[in-house]
Amino acid sequence: MKYPTLLFLLAAPAFAQAPGKATAPVAPAKSTASTAATTAKSNAVAPTQMAAAPDTAIVRGLYVNRFAAQSAKRMRQLIAMADSTEINALIIDVKDEFGLNLASADPMLQRNAGKSGVIADAKALLDTLKAHHILAVARIVVFKDSVTARVNPEWTIRRQDGSVWRDKKGLAWVNPYHRELWEYNVRVAEEAVRLGFGEVQFDYIRFPEPYKSLPVQVFQGQGQLSKDAALGEFLQFAHTRLSKLGVRTTADVFGLVTTVPGALEVGQKWETLARIADVLLPMVYPSHYPPGSFGIKHPNAEPYKTINIAIEKAHERNMKMGLRGERVRPWLQAFSIGQPLYTAAEIREQKRAVYDAGYDGWVLWSPGSKYEPFLAGLEKTTVSRKKGGA
Repeated sequence: MKYPTLLFLLAAPAFAQAPGKATAPVAPAKSTASTAATTAKSNAVAPTQMAAAPDTAIVRGLYVNRFAAQSAKRMRQLIAMADSTEINALIIDVKDEFGLNLASADPMLQRNAGKSGVIADAKALLDTLKAHHILAVARIVVFKDSVTARVNPEWTIRRQDGSVWRDKKGLAWVNPYHRELWEYNVRVAEEAVRLGFGEVQFDYIRFPEPYKSLPVQVFQGQGQLSKDAALGEFLQFAHTRLSKLGVRTTADVFGLVTTVPGALEVGQKWETLARIADVLLPMVYPSHYPPGSFGIKHPNAEPYKTINIAIEKAHERNMKMGLRGERVRPWLQAFSIGQPLYTAAEIREQKRAVYDAGYDGWVLWSPGSKYEPFLAGLEKTTVSRKKGGA
């Protein structure tokens, strides 16, 4: 099924922040979180332990881009935010569009590492997060990978003439049907877990938008496998491997996936991915919904209504499949695009929308990992607020 190009404006905005100093973070051992928050934060487990069951874990997190993760100063600040609020997870770039953010001895990973630096001592950082009862989540960008595309041109999406296909920004994408590419991404995830990450989150688990102004995309090895089935098979491949290490496998999807009945042209279909992932994270940023969505004239100006409708639909679809528990954890908007400017008040409204739809968890997305303007929208302890049973 095809949908208008406008539907594909729902991707997470690219971040832009100057690189931080790449030194090992050293944070004080003191935690100012209450006993209730500490109990909820106990989901940060060692890789050798079983992960918390998805129907009991409350995860409320902050996105940490590669440069923030490389900065000892910034990491101390983010840890302090978690210590003093309901935040109990940090979603850290392990592999993004610019390559790896971890040093590796694996030749396959070294070959695709990129040149944007790495966390100087990832093990020390993860040990610090564990000491503060903060769940470390490894964000891994899968198919929008210009570094791997450059190093492995045989892994790329092609044009009809056999040349490398490129998106509107001139970036090559790797081919989601390529099985060696699957192995590479899962090995990145496994290395992250062995270092101490307690959960793996796959982002850009999708195909690029097929804009009519761009050449037709050709996928070598596609055969009769549909796009949504290919994404499902990759996620199942990853989930099988990561489950053996005792961690949750999660995936980011466009916000519109919760309400569109079929598969988007980028291949994401709610039912396909929700049955496999331990948690799906829809990017329900109100600013990314077109005017008139859900009958709302300006979705960005009504964050509660916009998100509540989107997440209630996700809840309804999961219930129909018998998928209960904290299996939906939306990305919330901690940035401003147009009016109104987002503040702590809008954070509170977005959180309330999630709770009223039947879920407890959420993650804030700030492209530059800047959360100070929104701290007043956070509670001091991690307490269940969801309405009804999920």
